[in-house]
Amino acid sequence: MTIYVQIMTKLTGPLVVALLYDGLCTFEFGITAEIFGLPRPEMGPNWYRFASCAVDEGPMRAHGGFVIMADSGPELIEQADLIVVPGWKGADVPVPEALCQRLRAAHQRGARLASICSGAFVLAATGLLSGGTATTHWRYSDKLRQAHPDITVDDASLYRAHNRIYTSAGSAAGIDLMIDIVRQDFGAVAANSVARRLVIPAHRDGGQAQFLERPVAIREGATIAPLLETIRTSLNADWSVERMALECRMGLRTFLRRFSEATGQTPGNWLIDERLVEAKRLLCQKQADIESIAQACGFGTAHTLRHHFRQKIGISPSDYRARFIAEQS
Repeated sequence: MTIYVQIMTKLTGPLVVALLYDGLCTFEFGITAEIFGLPRPEMGPNWYRFASCAVDEGPMRAHGGFVIMADSGPELIEQADLIVVPGWKGADVPVPEALCQRLRAAHQRGARLASICSGAFVLAATGLLSGGTATTHWRYSDKLRQAHPDITVDDASLYRAHNRIYTSAGSAAGIDLMIDIVRQDFGAVAANSVARRLVIPAHRDGGQAQFLERPVAIREGATIAPLLETIRTSLNADWSVERMALECRMGLRTFLRRFSEATGQTPGNWLIDERLVEAKRLLCQKQADIESIAQACGFGTAHTLRHHFRQKIGISPSDYRARFIAEQS
């Protein structure tokens, strides 16, 4: 309690409370504590106060094999200006009604609620997201839709906001959301300072797509796998469906069926995704212009590259390059 008392007495800014529970997602909590709980004297006395509160009784474990102890019990929720749910025990694990009641009461008095990854299931259980849009990690999106059909689930964006309730996608997207909250509260200069200390890009817009570095095949059958590797080494070639089928020594209908079974995609969509993977790699090297990258990846023209980049990823190639390459100071 000593650390908690010191934090509460030395700072006067918004009180951020992170929930602790048995089975805590360690990284998600670490994100929250790093951004809101790390001492930042350069920010002055109005910076965030930070504390954790336990929503389970008794000893609590965190991922990684250690036992955790909170600063306070769930009653601290009543004082919080921002409550962060750093993940949850599982998409199928019920949320205690007592916790839902506390969160609803906090929101009613004006507090903001935020979740990282599977923490969206906790906020959804309160009913406060009904009629709104939320996001979570893409692997949990279908379960969230099924459990809460009254919520529009956006499984593409990094984070979403609805009526002072914030949800974010996978763990790293939680960083983007927290930085954006800092920007809302203290401005761009403060947010950029925090991001710089974390050595991350200063801003990724919430509407930006959840980035997958490589589309993962559901299962690559022995007859399809060699073709996929061949294409990956020559993405700038003219890979028509007919040529792909010929490479596999299959009839067109058989090839299309086998390809779908192996990758879960059509050949055309798979090829576009692979070309985008290569385009992103080249963009991060800062060695070629957009036109040259488009040709090297098989898109042919910069216009075509930009079209597919925006359609699949949600931003332009130039924005991707700017956001994902650390600027030289």
